[in-house]
Amino acid sequence: MHVTAVVVAYNRRELLVEALGALERQSVPVDSIVVVDNASTDGSAEAAARELPRTDVLRLDRNTGGAGGFAVGIERAITGHSADLVWIMDDDTIPTPTALEELLRVREAHPARPVVLASRVVWTDGTDHPMNTPRAKPFARRAERRAAASVGAVAVRSASFVSSLVDTRAIRRSGLPIGEYFIWNDDFEFTARLLRSGRGVYVPGSVVTHKTKVLASTDVDPGSRFFFEVRNKIWLFRLSRALSPIEKPLYAGVSIVRWGKTIISSRDRATLLSGLGRGLRDGFRSNPRGNSDFLAGLGPVSDDIAAFERAGARTRP
Repeated sequence: MHVTAVVVAYNRRELLVEALGALERQSVPVDSIVVVDNASTDGSAEAAARELPRTDVLRLDRNTGGAGGFAVGIERAITGHSADLVWIMDDDTIPTPTALEELLRVREAHPARPVVLASRVVWTDGTDHPMNTPRAKPFARRAERRAAASVGAVAVRSASFVSSLVDTRAIRRSGLPIGEYFIWNDDFEFTARLLRSGRGVYVPGSVVTHKTKVLASTDVDPGSRFFFEVRNKIWLFRLSRALSPIEKPLYAGVSIVRWGKTIISSRDRATLLSGLGRGLRDGFRSNPRGNSDFLAGLGPVSDDIAAFERAGARTRP
């Protein structure tokens, strides 16, 4: 099985170099590595090419966000490197030496061969990172829970882009991440879409460190980024194939409660209320563009995205 790691980078050169070093030291070697540089201004792309010459570095002319970067990187992994499995992570994700080995072990041992396997994500002090901790699949059947438990895993309904191993056959069927999500809920939509008909598991034995500046969840004083949380959730509930008709109102209710708690606890409620209003407006009045449109103007990268979507599953909202 050919495993390609896909790392999306933006102005965190030192952490990117550290992440690449950790990928190179895996107990089970990564077959190839793709770095998508989102128009960094700190020399991230150059550092990646210098520190690990075998890395396939894609330099984008504009910042396409995490969602756009992963769409570009996953497409390159599949068509440029013939990947069977894509290992997805941010540039501030530092995998421990056995992180990939554990993901592969569980995949091979699980009777249903999961299409998404998520690592345990910790902060620099070893605490589980609330930003990336998967929740158990709420409606998993007993047999699915038992199958996961038999290999030391937990059945999940979605996963984070901070260390997920994804089967490329599922991506070809379901499509790439939706680039115009930019940030926030892009990983939720993408992995939940893959897991609408496939199995996903959380693998506690596969550990990575997410070196964020602080230990916090995504909804702690998000500032202007709250706009993306609201808009993208509305897009997801209105348009995405990720959730079933029964799931959508349940997840929507949880999101509304979380939004309220986030606004109440914020020290900058005006910014969050503004983001809420704009997010609701854009979420209901607009639709995300297809990747061929959103990622246009990037040269050969754009051509590759368009060709991938013509050949297989077109990524639709």
